[in-house]
Amino acid sequence: MADIEIRKYQDDDAEAVKEIFTLGMSEHVPSSFMHLLKQPPTQMVLMCLFCALMTSSKSFLLPILAVTLVMAAARQLVVYMFNRYIDTSLKKDLNNIGETYLNQKDSCFWVAESDGRVVGSVACLPAENAPGCLELKRMSVRRSHRGMGIAKALCRTVADFTRDRGFAAVVLYTSVVQTDAQKLYEHMGFQKIREFVIPELVARVTNFTLFEYRLDLQRDGKRD
Repeated sequence: MADIEIRKYQDDDAEAVKEIFTLGMSEHVPSSFMHLLKQPPTQMVLMCLFCALMTSSKSFLLPILAVTLVMAAARQLVVYMFNRYIDTSLKKDLNNIGETYLNQKDSCFWVAESDGRVVGSVACLPAENAPGCLELKRMSVRRSHRGMGIAKALCRTVADFTRDRGFAAVVLYTSVVQTDAQKLYEHMGFQKIREFVIPELVARVTNFTLFEYRLDLQRDGKRD
């Protein structure tokens, strides 16, 4: 960690931050696809399709080809969902970090820099669904710089910022497929307090669960 600096975001960091976020989210496509394949509705559809075509065609080739095509379409659906989320996130705040975070009260955006290169990012702002808490957002670290303690340092930066402003806790949201992130947050002391499925139909059908984590920082003016 000697060559890593955590500092406040600057305008020159914009493209690097968007690249890190986009690449980081895209890495979850394979695990999300596997999650989709493990769901009972998906397996039932594939099995029914295979059996129906097997019965009607009396051949292995057609049902195997059909199942393969359906699986390819399912993967493209996962890619589409992630691309849409990335585009929404860019439009919502990452295209204007100064306005969304730096110019707002009790909000901030940081980057991790190594040898003059931005290799990680994190942000926080007042949590919409948790009064008295700040929400940790946009945590991402380049794959080439993982395992160096950067994510932990970024988490601590948000925790210190939250504590300094007198907020009781940090909250965050992560998904069922982000297992490494879950391990990191739990190691940092975050507690899983809620799990839920987002209201979109595809998410409900595939049981794409989100987890809410919370890190309590202080009670009666004292840190836990």
